[in-house]
Amino acid sequence: MKAWEANIRKVVPYVPGEQPKKDRMIKLNTNENPYGPAPGVKAAAEHMDLERLRLYPDPTADLLVSALAERYGLNKDQIFVGVGSDDVLAMAFLTFFNSDKPILFPDITYSFYSVWADLYRIPYKRPALDEQFRIRKEDYDQENGGVIFPNPNAPTSLALGIRDVEDIIARNQDVIVIVDEAYIDFGGESALPLIEKYDNLLVVQTFSKSRSMAGMRIGYAMGNPVLIKAMNDVKYSFNSYTMNLPSLILGTEAVKDEAYFQETVGKIKETRERAKERLTRLGFTYPEPSANFIFATRPGTDAKTLFEALKEESIYVRYFDAPRISQYLRITIGTDEQMEAFFRFLEHYLNC
Repeated sequence: MKAWEANIRKVVPYVPGEQPKKDRMIKLNTNENPYGPAPGVKAAAEHMDLERLRLYPDPTADLLVSALAERYGLNKDQIFVGVGSDDVLAMAFLTFFNSDKPILFPDITYSFYSVWADLYRIPYKRPALDEQFRIRKEDYDQENGGVIFPNPNAPTSLALGIRDVEDIIARNQDVIVIVDEAYIDFGGESALPLIEKYDNLLVVQTFSKSRSMAGMRIGYAMGNPVLIKAMNDVKYSFNSYTMNLPSLILGTEAVKDEAYFQETVGKIKETRERAKERLTRLGFTYPEPSANFIFATRPGTDAKTLFEALKEESIYVRYFDAPRISQYLRITIGTDEQMEAFFRFLEHYLNC
């Protein structure tokens, strides 16, 4: 090893879902929305004044923050925006998790949490989900330096009831509790109303799933003004211009079109219900899904082998080679046509 190598920060990076470059494929592996962005987003993109790109964007992201504040009935100083919810969450880790005590998050959950903790040298514990893959709220009633969990959880798709969510918050009022609601629009009850009751609560959401804008990278956090100011102070010390101008303009248009948002979320939920029925008929079992994906297993069918067989047919789902979940596939809900092709393959593969 060379002398300078000893000072390189080494972490095991997060591995995102595969992003194949094929003209004809069915992509059900990264929980993207199968429907395009709202019509207003498309219109704004077509008429965008590209001359404005020579100027720096507004560092306060006021256009987007104002739209979100109006949408959720909040004040602007209760909202933080960033480059996808990953950026927002990473900034929250850096801002709030600075205790010598370990932060807590589930053993089976969004795998970026442990990456950020390792990157920022944050100690952590991972309480195990129960046998049904549910978060046990009592596991979070212990000394800690902060708490974070997704609701609904990923990759299990299970949602924790709002009373249990509040119980975790109430028992941890001396630290920051982050509820990661990337999938909340597809099921479960948001903890957002609780930010008025608990000043230690941060609720994080994203445009990547229900608003069909994963490629735009927009995420946001909502909490009391003290938390938001602290995050902005860290952001301005890190990169003042985190949100680019197209993201601000197009993100604002996405927030405005509530009817389209509700329509596409409703279509995904309906397709999810039909997919559940088909999977059950084919012998699969799964936790009750509250997200835009289903986490499924089939006794006697090896998940990795099925994953590879699907891939050979240009049908992509997500496989996790990890303890307790190595026999499960995470299947994003696509359009009815995409799901029909997926099930045709399964019926042929399983001889059903």
